[in-house]
Amino acid sequence: MALQIITADQRLAEKKGHKIVVCGASGVGKTTLARTLNAETTLFMDLEAGDAAIEGYPIDVIRPRTWTECRDLACFLGGPNPSLSAQMFGDSEEIWRKFDTLFVDSITVAGRLCFQWCLQQPESRSERSGKLDTRAAYGMHGREMMSWLTHLQHIRTKNVIFVGILDEMTDD
Repeated sequence: MALQIITADQRLAEKKGHKIVVCGASGVGKTTLARTLNAETTLFMDLEAGDAAIEGYPIDVIRPRTWTECRDLACFLGGPNPSLSAQMFGDSEEIWRKFDTLFVDSITVAGRLCFQWCLQQPESRSERSGKLDTRAAYGMHGREMMSWLTHLQHIRTKNVIFVGILDEMTDD
């Protein structure tokens, strides 16, 4: 397919979603903000396994537990990607049509899942010794996270809200 020029009128007529990051210390109410969103049009991505803040709130939830599921879900929601078969989650157009907003709780846990996945990949091992190469794992972690975030960011017509934990820790 050829690269297409989008006219100013076409661009201005497009529905645009917002991309928002909410960061703060644990327990300040970041997840509770999901209660301010329309429950019928919001999909809550529960990576924290701590949805007490939305208990009793009638919001649809998806609970990926691995980095592979997180990555595949981003591809599913973000549109065609040759590395993801549409059969994995069903028909994205039909399912995703209902939602205007994806609430990701939290990017911090997504990062942890991603790093654990990276540590298990052959590219994170030294070719000579077979031992873990931490620099390679961190490099892969950065590339994977950026790819995931970019894919979610490019869901033009939907809102994507990321929650990030910023706890303060003192090193002894």
